[in-house]
Amino acid sequence: MELKRTPLYDAHVKAGGKMVEFGGFEMPVQYQTGVIKEHMAVREGCGLFDVSHMGEFTLKGEKAKENLNHLLTNDYTEMEDGQARYSPMCNEEGGTVDDLIVYKKADNDYFIVVNASNREKDFAWMQAHLLSGAVLTDVSDAWGQIAIQGPKAKEILLKITKAEDIPERYYFANFDREVGGIPCIVSYTGYTGSEGYELYTAAENTEKLWDLLLETGKEEGLIPCGLGARDTLRLEAAMPLYGHELTDEITPREAGLGMFVKMDKEEFVGKAALEAKGLPKRRRVGLKVTGRGIIREHETVYAGDEVIGFTTSGTHCPYLGYPVAMALVKKQYREAGTTVEVDVRGRRIPAEVVKLPFYRKPSPEEA
Repeated sequence: MELKRTPLYDAHVKAGGKMVEFGGFEMPVQYQTGVIKEHMAVREGCGLFDVSHMGEFTLKGEKAKENLNHLLTNDYTEMEDGQARYSPMCNEEGGTVDDLIVYKKADNDYFIVVNASNREKDFAWMQAHLLSGAVLTDVSDAWGQIAIQGPKAKEILLKITKAEDIPERYYFANFDREVGGIPCIVSYTGYTGSEGYELYTAAENTEKLWDLLLETGKEEGLIPCGLGARDTLRLEAAMPLYGHELTDEITPREAGLGMFVKMDKEEFVGKAALEAKGLPKRRRVGLKVTGRGIIREHETVYAGDEVIGFTTSGTHCPYLGYPVAMALVKKQYREAGTTVEVDVRGRRIPAEVVKLPFYRKPSPEEA
């Protein structure tokens, strides 16, 4: 299979990005700075990510809202223009097809962002389950997406953007704005657990915007960051990744996303299956390694001699300074303070169940 390239492929190669396959794209896993420095830049300064591999759909029509409520587990009945809302999307068995974000541009006009590796699958699934009165269009190739993440993100944007073009509320976006004279959607969202924004622009403008941001943020120490840091950052912030914490076999409620599953809605795909399953018998938990070693995904979790689950993601967290993992375990072992062991290549590594997220960004008073 021939790999796709984002509009920033040449910029990554020029900057010394180490390119790898991800979601069908050639993407930078890291630059010469290395994952740890990139991670720390986002926690303490600012980092820039190419997120152009993500998929974008539009859903338009007089029944667009009804379709969202049918396809997704969250409730889209009441939304302001510009508001963004996260949701899992279930299959008929209650497992997860994907998790995604929906932006309301205006009544009957929605902008949907899906995971890169699921773009074709999601589009086919949504198209197959669409009710009448709305048109779904895959517009992914027309868009580039850049995430500017870290406590200095707003400071950098304000040098080239009007203050009123930057959303003040989290999970809101301003459509039809400009950053450095380049037309953009400016979204107060991110996948790092730090302050930051995601900028959507026409594919042909993406490299120009990337270069402008890097030049503008030089004084603040803005650096390009790859997929390696994106993964350690999201894990530190305990954000689920499709294919790990969420799969066709893992329900959103098992993954701890029950607040985004509105069981009081009249109907949605997968609701009957979730009702039939009842309360989840396993739950996503955080594990802090208390012994020596690093835990990765797909490793068996034990309580004594009993197998109680498996890990879904794991790494050493640069900002926290210790290894952590997320795991799906029997619900009776989900309480913080529970001691467990994880089998890593035949060696049992002790760990302790801790509250999620592992890292929480400082409030404005603390910062």
